[in-house]
Amino acid sequence: MKKFLILLILFPVISNAQFKNILKKSSETATGILNKNGKVDIAAGLKEALNKGITEQVSKLTQVDGFYKNELVKIVMPEELSKVDKTLRKLGMGSLADDGIKALNRAAEDAVKEATPVFVNAIKNIKIADAKTILMGNENAATTYLQQSTNKDLYAKFIPIVQQSIGKVGADKIWNGIIQKYNTVPLVSKINPDLNDYVTNKALEGVFKMIAIEEKNIRTDLQSRTSTVLKKVFAMQD
Repeated sequence: MKKFLILLILFPVISNAQFKNILKKSSETATGILNKNGKVDIAAGLKEALNKGITEQVSKLTQVDGFYKNELVKIVMPEELSKVDKTLRKLGMGSLADDGIKALNRAAEDAVKEATPVFVNAIKNIKIADAKTILMGNENAATTYLQQSTNKDLYAKFIPIVQQSIGKVGADKIWNGIIQKYNTVPLVSKINPDLNDYVTNKALEGVFKMIAIEEKNIRTDLQSRTSTVLKKVFAMQD
C-alpha cells in the first residue's frame, strides 16, 4: 500500500511510458514468484535457472573455440573413426586429422549459435511435472529433466541446422578429403561416416553439459541467484 501511495505522489513527474514499465515489471515479478494458488512457483524458478544456463554458459559455446578449446565439450573423432586418426598420423597426415577435428567443432559452434532460440523455446514450453522433487534432487536434476523431455524434439530441429553449419564452415569439404585419403590406403575398410548425426548428438551433449554447470552454480552459490524468483525458489532447497 505504501509503495502504491508513493507511486501516486510521484505520478506527475513519471512519464506514462515509465509508469507502465514499472507496473509491467512489478506484475512480471509477482507472476514469476507466485502461482495462481499464491504459492511459490517452483516450476518458474527451474525454468529461469535453465534459461540462465543458456545465457551464462551455452553462449560461451557459440564463440570461436567455444567447443574446440573447452575440454568438457570438445568434439573428437568418433570412436569408430579412431583408426582413421591413427592411420592418417602414421602416414604423416596428422595436420589433416587435426583439421578434421577442428572442423567438427567449428560446425558445432556455428550450429549452437543459430539454434539458441530453439533451446530457449524448449525451456519455455516444457511442462515440469513434480517440480518440487526436481528442486530437491541432485545438482543437475532440472537439466536432466529438460534433456529427457526435449532431446528427441531438439534433435529433429537441430540436425538441419548442423547440416547447414557443416557446409557453412567447410567441414564437409575437409571431411570429404579425409575420407578420400583414408579410403585409398591399401587393406583398410572403406568408411562413410554420418557426420550430421555425430555432430548433432555431441553438440546437444555439450549444450546440456553447460546448462548443468549453471544449474549447479545456482544451487550452491547464492551469488548466482540473480533474480527474486531464483532466490525464493532455490532457498527452499538450501
